[in-house]
Amino acid sequence: MDISRVSALSTGTVRIRPEHVGPTDKHLYVWLATSRSWTPPRPINVYVVEHREGLVLFDTGQDRASVTEPDYFPGGLNGLIYDRLATFDIGPEQTLTRLLAANGYDIRDVHTAVLSHLHQDHIGGLPELSHARIVIADDEWKSMRRPLAAARGYLRQHIDRPDLRWERIHLEPLETGPFTTGHDLFGDGSLVLLPTPGHTPGSLSMLVRRPGRPPLLMVGDLTYDAELLAAGEVPGVGKKSELRQSVAKVNELRGQYPGLVVLAAHDPAAAGRLVVPADGSAQGVGS
Repeated sequence: MDISRVSALSTGTVRIRPEHVGPTDKHLYVWLATSRSWTPPRPINVYVVEHREGLVLFDTGQDRASVTEPDYFPGGLNGLIYDRLATFDIGPEQTLTRLLAANGYDIRDVHTAVLSHLHQDHIGGLPELSHARIVIADDEWKSMRRPLAAARGYLRQHIDRPDLRWERIHLEPLETGPFTTGHDLFGDGSLVLLPTPGHTPGSLSMLVRRPGRPPLLMVGDLTYDAELLAAGEVPGVGKKSELRQSVAKVNELRGQYPGLVVLAAHDPAAAGRLVVPADGSAQGVGS
């Protein structure tokens, strides 16, 4: 079997604005300026896949340095926007290395880390992964390199590091339900990267296929609530037209993969969807 286990780990928690989760008709900068409430704490999920080639991560969480180092985020107007968007709680035991160790893994066994996109709450573990292959969509890399990166959510100083081994993938023709392009990560069909732009131009999702078990789709920030996604709703951050197209494709994918389990980065219910029920029908953590 190519995949033996799938787990969810959380590198701390984040509180965001209710409009961030959506749905909302308000423009981003309107609700960002006017919102007065926060959601309850939500996870910052890293998904760990035990593959025959080694450990594969989908996203790498939030860096603890973001709550301990005052210059982690930009200053000025950009800094104010980051402060309004989210607030984090990350303990010393919630670094990627320590979380993996607490769950029986060694950081050195990480073969590949796939990044759904390059926002700071998905790239936090990169300083700990200089030995691993880091996979990102080429479109996402190009977006990060464009002007005004910090204003668009990209903190280049934490991304474009000389000690990292980046692999920028170009999507190739690949028929997976409504998706006509993608990337087969190991060429065995078990882990397939699919384009789901909208939150960012190069956002990726990862389809996990395991014989005899429900398929999983890790979607990053395409949604913050899998039930909202199933209802066709989109969150309050991103390009709405592209988000709607990506959400529609994911929902169409359910027709090809009945029982598809959608796993978002900040969905409080995601880890529960990975729990193996008492009847033994596999869904997740430890599965």
